[in-house]
Amino acid sequence: MKFAAIADIHGNSLALQAVLEDIASEGLSDIVNLGDFFSSPLDAEGTAELLRGIDAVSIRGNHDRWLIEQAPEEMGRSDRIAHDQLASETLDWIRTLPATMIWRDEIFLCHGTPEDDNTYWLEQVTEDGRVRSAALKDIEARAQGIEQKLILCAHTHLPRTVALADGRLIVNPGSVGCPAYIDTEPVPHKVQAGHPGACYAILEKQAGGWSVTHRQVPYDNLEMARLAMDRAAPSWAEGLATGWISNETFASITAT
Repeated sequence: MKFAAIADIHGNSLALQAVLEDIASEGLSDIVNLGDFFSSPLDAEGTAELLRGIDAVSIRGNHDRWLIEQAPEEMGRSDRIAHDQLASETLDWIRTLPATMIWRDEIFLCHGTPEDDNTYWLEQVTEDGRVRSAALKDIEARAQGIEQKLILCAHTHLPRTVALADGRLIVNPGSVGCPAYIDTEPVPHKVQAGHPGACYAILEKQAGGWSVTHRQVPYDNLEMARLAMDRAAPSWAEGLATGWISNETFASITAT
């Protein structure tokens, strides 16, 4: 078995197009999509059109859930911009998606953690806003009761592979379309991939276990950065352009 895992597209249609072309160049047809498809100041409807053209297995993420659970006037800005672009049929499709899934009896899929789509699994945020790797004991505690040898998660946009003591693997394929972002919960912090490329993972079952290849694909990220700036989203623009968010931008966003 060999397949591609994508996640956290966040309305970046140019990044998704580049990733889909790269997946095709690898001869892969099976794709799992771990959620957060649209929310951003970017191109939600263009992203939806691309997703309609592939036969991916999908679960929903926290932003997808907010798109269907919240009234438009209650949404955050990125969710509202995406919501206003999306056709009602796309929102209805999100409503059909599960929060977690066992795929082909061998792979467990979730967005954040098995219990919560808005909680980091492989990382944690310190009281002073630093993002660091979570302790292995805490990672393993969240994996209790999952029998599958391969577990896929997303949400933090950071490509990672973590081996548990019993040999199971947890893999975050990284973000297709949002390499850096600011969040205010549980405290203000920024997550940064450190590069602007579009990320995904290739997973292959071999005799000795699962092989994981993290891939980073270049695309016209500056075009998407310009779109974000045109829509008055400076932290998005900076992250898309560089994969980083400066302390000055972080301070200006979190101070408001």
